[in-house]
Amino acid sequence: MDARQRWTLILTSVASLMVGLDLTVVTTALNTIRLDLGASIAELDWTINAYTLSIGVFLLTAAAAGDRLGRRRVLVAGLAVFTASSAACALAPSISVLIAARAAQGIGTAMVLPQALALLSAAFPPETRGRAMGLFAGITGLAILGGPVIGGAVVQGMAWQWIFWLNVPVGIVLMSLVGRRMAEARGPRTAFDVPGLVLSGAGLLGLVWGLIRGNAVGWGSPQVYGPLAAGVALIVAFAAWERRARSPMLPMSFFRNVPYVSANAAGFAMTAAMMGGVVFFVQYLQASLGEGPLDAGVRLLPLTATLFVVAPIAGRLVARVGERPIVVMGLLGQTAGLVWIALSTGASYPALIPGMVLTGIGVSAAMPAAQNAAIGAVGREAIGTASGVYNAMRQVGGAFGIAIASAVFAAAGSFASPISVSHGVRAALLATAGIAAIGALAGAGLQVRKAAGPPASATRPAGNGATPGLSPVR
Repeated sequence: MDARQRWTLILTSVASLMVGLDLTVVTTALNTIRLDLGASIAELDWTINAYTLSIGVFLLTAAAAGDRLGRRRVLVAGLAVFTASSAACALAPSISVLIAARAAQGIGTAMVLPQALALLSAAFPPETRGRAMGLFAGITGLAILGGPVIGGAVVQGMAWQWIFWLNVPVGIVLMSLVGRRMAEARGPRTAFDVPGLVLSGAGLLGLVWGLIRGNAVGWGSPQVYGPLAAGVALIVAFAAWERRARSPMLPMSFFRNVPYVSANAAGFAMTAAMMGGVVFFVQYLQASLGEGPLDAGVRLLPLTATLFVVAPIAGRLVARVGERPIVVMGLLGQTAGLVWIALSTGASYPALIPGMVLTGIGVSAAMPAAQNAAIGAVGREAIGTASGVYNAMRQVGGAFGIAIASAVFAAAGSFASPISVSHGVRAALLATAGIAAIGALAGAGLQVRKAAGPPASATRPAGNGATPGLSPVR
């Protein structure tokens, strides 16, 4: 790497890690927040859901803004929004203020994630991008898998407010370094697709809202199927509009690209299984095994430690064997690991360790390969939009995974006793294992690449039978 590439890798990874941590770092602080602010269970749920909802709704809009206004500029603006709202979270005098500040944090995160991935992808040529993605995934993956460890340590050693205060100095430093060390980059300089922005944002809002409300009011409630139906209808309307829009924010030709669709489906399933599995495994450690916040986080280390080793190795292997075998084998490993953990609930902690290691290895391998497959399936000028869609799919996948795991847990168990918790968590983990297995099937649609080097789309003119901005479908 040259100096520019090193700075791009470091800054995009740290920025993505910081905003990603706030998705899971709160999980081990919920009980303390409940006691301190007098929050109900439903209000506690919204401290996570408000964040997820904002991300899902604003991701595509933020990706489009980065293409047109400048990805570095939007990244800095997103860091500013995230940093300011983190301070608001720490200062929140009530649960309602905390929820509102968390929603603002989600908007900042939606501005950061697609720009970080697009800037990183543009900084590396195709033949070395897989290695960079592996290092990026090794760092950013800690946000989802390492959040409970960090959250437990901060809550037990300091106070829950410090979960958010720690973002402030990091955010300020990042804004300064991004402005000085990273080059500006843009996508196609086309007009804003305002109808597309409105339809996509409203559609994602309906889908994520329906998934979030399902376990609170029942899946047969009009509060659930109404938003879900509206979300589907708006997404269909969005697709119809994009087919005839002069400057579409999301070219429908993306979805004729089988490797791109497969990468997004695999990323959706991987994140759904990971989020649903981690959230309920943490609850099992605390509510069934009686661990405190810090101890529960530390006991997740067999799962999280694999990221430091496996993700960079998987990133390098992408250039040799291609994304398909790594994504498929990784998601099959995630499936097997979740099944192992599920069948080991009720046993002593050491019996869980092999399943955690296997799950961590699977996720650590699949994560950089799926990211690289999504970005590598499109041309350089379409990287911003492609990364926005991929991140949006992952966020919706996370909400979907938590919703499905929650529904299964409620049907099979409860928090009434350690045994009831164990029964519910076992069923929830088996459900997330099924989602991971579906992701492995989706990964089979990725193209086969046997040798290192730039893909054919990097040198082939768009007019030779290929859709502009896309690799030919193979």
